[in-house]
Amino acid sequence: MSKTQKIRVGISIGDFNGIGPEVIMKCLKDKSITEFFTPVIFGSGKLFTSQKNIFKININFNYILKANQAQDGKLNMVNLWKDEVSVQLGTPTEESTKMAIDSLEAATEALKQGEIDVLVTAPINKDEMIKYGFKHAGHTGFLEEKLGAKGLMFLVTDSLKVAVSTHHIPITEVAQNISKEKIVEQVRLLNKTMIEDFCIQKPKIAILGLNPHAGDGGAIGKEEIDIINPAIKQLWNEGILAFGAFPADSFFQPEKYQKFDAVLAMYHDQGLAPFKTLAYEEGVNYTAGLPFVRTSPDHGTAYDIAGQNKADEHSFMEAIFTAIKIYKNRMEYQELIANQLKKSNIKDNGVDEDLPEA
Repeated sequence: MSKTQKIRVGISIGDFNGIGPEVIMKCLKDKSITEFFTPVIFGSGKLFTSQKNIFKININFNYILKANQAQDGKLNMVNLWKDEVSVQLGTPTEESTKMAIDSLEAATEALKQGEIDVLVTAPINKDEMIKYGFKHAGHTGFLEEKLGAKGLMFLVTDSLKVAVSTHHIPITEVAQNISKEKIVEQVRLLNKTMIEDFCIQKPKIAILGLNPHAGDGGAIGKEEIDIINPAIKQLWNEGILAFGAFPADSFFQPEKYQKFDAVLAMYHDQGLAPFKTLAYEEGVNYTAGLPFVRTSPDHGTAYDIAGQNKADEHSFMEAIFTAIKIYKNRMEYQELIANQLKKSNIKDNGVDEDLPEA
């Protein structure tokens, strides 16, 4: 991105038989939105034309062939499909599923090529996508493979930030998928993310226990004694402010969680259930640790309300502006580090320039 160019926000459309296109258009319907960023949607002109008529949204797109053709001040759409599409709102179909895959792949490639600056993904149907060749249980695994880095599912608002150690796996496999080494690596990444992406110089990170009452001293499980607490001790020795292991059943009381900058839960529902309860309509799913910024709303495809004009765009809007904020924070951090390195490379040549020459 040049200094004169607005941040280019790439948007994948998700399953178009869900609420993805609806919340995207609702976010972009205000004509002043392009003063803040340049949208680049990876979708279909005919699809969005049919859906904007359904929802009575007055919106116009600038159709382009590649993301690098996007123009500031316009709602750009990379027109991936020129044929008519069959919309069956509320029901995933082969066509809507394959289009979700194509949109995500095209947007991710544009991100890698620097044609967009950040990526915001609309909700997908993971089960349906796997049926048609998608190899991952969600966005995180796909992006890890495509972008060549390990990611961490991180749910964020201004006041609450929760990462999960294990993602989309059966509950029966959680215990065997945590280890001291894995927790140490994840908290290091979380600490780095809080510093570089959220501008917190010395973040305080809470780590939840796996078992009820954090194991009750070993009476209800020994993972805290054998795995989690040793990881916390090592992190402290490295200078990272890691605390715990905390019992998950009482941790999310405001007077407790608000003392910390971030939380690492041991499994998906342990972290996401309280997060989605406390951060209703505000939560954003951020994939921490990747070389690029990707966010998404914290809701799903919502087939039950698709086509009824009931979808709330607030979480998707939060996902867009969170991505922009993180991108700017990263750029500022990298510039700061570059300036520090530049200063440290200035060497003393041993000559006092105030002395006259001999």
